Amino acid sequence: MNSENFGRLIVVSGPSGVGKGTICKALLKRNPSLALSVSTTTRMPRTGDVDGVTYYFRTVEQFEAQIEAGDFLEWAVYNRNYYGTGRLPVMERLAAGRDVLLEIDVQGALKVKEAFPSAMYIFIVPPDDSALAERLRKRGTDSAEDIERRIAEAEREMELREHYDYVVVNDNLKDAVREVEKIINKK
Repeated sequence: MNSENFGRLIVVSGPSGVGKGTICKALLKRNPSLALSVSTTTRMPRTGDVDGVTYYFRTVEQFEAQIEAGDFLEWAVYNRNYYGTGRLPVMERLAAGRDVLLEIDVQGALKVKEAFPSAMYIFIVPPDDSALAERLRKRGTDSAEDIERRIAEAEREMELREHYDYVVVNDNLKDAVREVEKIINKK
């Protein structure tokens, strides 16, 4: 990926509920040259999710077959579901000179870093622990048990932020989007 013809790989991650998806959506609207990598998951679709847009939704058997075929750049189990980034779409876009935005969990980001240490890694954090818990409860998509599991996982993930190039606090969405955009625009 050292060739000037290749795009840049930009990895945005952080704990569940921190707003990384919202930040990435805003970045894509403001920067049409960015390409979003759509992840694959075995989790059940939520209201408003669209297969191939939000995620590629697969059964456990389908996902495991893709693992066996080597189809993923990275994959992980998070909150009892598989999540993965398709290798071929990312590599094709990078080879075509497009910058590719990966919005992935911390486990996945650290796996990508092993293969692409020169990519740009941005960690999104909440202003404080209570804000994260409140965001997870407000979105209304998870059971109380799932929220508690996500909060516990977030505490572990926050300890890994030192592995990232940049840390952005999402206290105010517009400010966080501007900060991430400023980071991305540094060449």
